[in-house]
Amino acid sequence: MKQSTVIADPARAMLAADRALEGLGIRVLSASEGRATAVLTVTPQMANGHGIAHGGLVFALADTAFAMAANTFGAGIATAEASISYISPALISEELVACAEVTFHEGRRMIVDVKVRAGERTVAIYRGTGRALRPTD
Repeated sequence: MKQSTVIADPARAMLAADRALEGLGIRVLSASEGRATAVLTVTPQMANGHGIAHGGLVFALADTAFAMAANTFGAGIATAEASISYISPALISEELVACAEVTFHEGRRMIVDVKVRAGERTVAIYRGTGRALRPTD
């Protein structure tokens, strides 16, 4: 997996352990100081019956950017709740860019907003709530 910019240590550790991203075609470009960017190029194999990117893959891209941004504050932040609004379809061959930003962080809870774009066009808006996992004994 290629990273072209800075990735904070806690996020880097999580990224190194993630086996799903490569199979999904998601690349993390950066993750530091509560922000992250991840990208995905839509292939024909990612299209649904309408000939556009499957919404689950758009969600996975946004959720990856969420996780990378959240985990720049420390390891062990997981998605507790998430929603997505699909604004416009993502077409085959388009590169989707998900930019995440932590907009609230207090104690074990945080909220991260993610915008997924294809060029200048907004494809989806995602909001996730993260919680720090409790250590297991």
